[in-house]
Amino acid sequence: MGDFLTLTDKLELTQFDFLVRLVVSLGIGLVIGLEREFSSNNKNEIFAGLRTMSIVSLTGFVCAFLSFTFFPWMFLAGFFSIVLIVAISYWVTSKKGDIGSTSEFATIITYILGGLTLLGHIEYSLALTVIIVVLLSLKLKFQNIIGQITEDELSAFIRFVIIALLILPFLPNEKYGPYNVINPREIGWVVVLTSGIGFVGYFLMKFLNSKRGLLLTGILGGMVSSTVVSWVFSKRSKENPILSSSYAIAIFAAATVMIVRVLVWVYIFNKSMVKGLLLPIVIMILAALSVTLYFYKKQHSKPSDSEKIPLGEPLNIRDAVFFGILYTGILILVSYASTEYGDKGIYISSAISALTDIDAITISMSKLGGSNINYLTAQNATLLAILTNTIIKISLSLWFGSKQLKKYVLVGYGLIFLAGVIGFVILNSISICYQSLVLVSFFSSFLK
Repeated sequence: MGDFLTLTDKLELTQFDFLVRLVVSLGIGLVIGLEREFSSNNKNEIFAGLRTMSIVSLTGFVCAFLSFTFFPWMFLAGFFSIVLIVAISYWVTSKKGDIGSTSEFATIITYILGGLTLLGHIEYSLALTVIIVVLLSLKLKFQNIIGQITEDELSAFIRFVIIALLILPFLPNEKYGPYNVINPREIGWVVVLTSGIGFVGYFLMKFLNSKRGLLLTGILGGMVSSTVVSWVFSKRSKENPILSSSYAIAIFAAATVMIVRVLVWVYIFNKSMVKGLLLPIVIMILAALSVTLYFYKKQHSKPSDSEKIPLGEPLNIRDAVFFGILYTGILILVSYASTEYGDKGIYISSAISALTDIDAITISMSKLGGSNINYLTAQNATLLAILTNTIIKISLSLWFGSKQLKKYVLVGYGLIFLAGVIGFVILNSISICYQSLVLVSFFSSFLK
């Protein structure tokens, strides 16, 4: 089984490799063909089903093999042959009134996947197969979703795509202005992120339900920016006060994810700092998780309201731009504090930078800890950033949120903030105790 079937500059293949890839190629054809058979709803006439797709995949596999061993043009010839057969089939079926082309395109891709498998790109072939099967099987769901989209929602989607894909990539990725911190691409990303979280939350609420949709949005948003989640959902709570409890749960979920994210960044960039920060951050994580679960269970214990809830505006560019401007102003303040106060301004810079972003200061302190500054200073700066960020999110919710949301946030974030203060005290108490033990040990040895 170790004998080489072919050995070239581009392909090295043993008998065992050949058999494994052959089986994978056959499996790809079977999976796609099975989906096509199932989707045909037991119709007698189907262009490509279980057997056809399997043969097409194997044909791509064999033609690719022959291209390396005998005829370099074989795979290309097989490709055009498949395309010709598909074109003839489509012409015949379209004459009968069936103008769908999904199976035809799936057949062509199946041929390519067979050839890709022969080359040894099994992971890519299987990943593409999964994506194709999922897309093929979601036909009815896609039709249902598209049927529910309104003209305003379609317009909002187009505007978001224009901003994210046609404007953002072409913004200058250079720094300008005071202290050389104004980056148009970075500010554009903040605008896209801010508007995108509200946009995603809108559609999750529409196609799931308000509770599950907002919770999922909060978790996903917390992976990027819990501050933005608090900003967006606090403003939304005034538009839909009836959803205040759901918005609060999403905000707490985002805060939980944010604290976990801090621990992950510290572990990645400076494992030595984790030892001191682990207990304080775990205390905060447990507090945030407990608050989230408490309000979530409390919400589900109430009877569901069957009344249709207004979803508000799908895309709010105006508020997103305002947040981008605010973000830029804070960047300038951080640079000012660092320039004017130097090392003494570490805590000031930490507190100011946490007004919008916890990642930047966490990564910076992790990189500096143990080198430019001592571990305790870096750890304190990280905890201070979390506490400051928590205060900012409380302020956003109190300023922009509904009356009911304000009550939830004061209780929930209040407990999270208290847990952070306890963690801060524990960190410094342990440090003081350690330093005292060192001094006692020193003087004891000196006296001896």
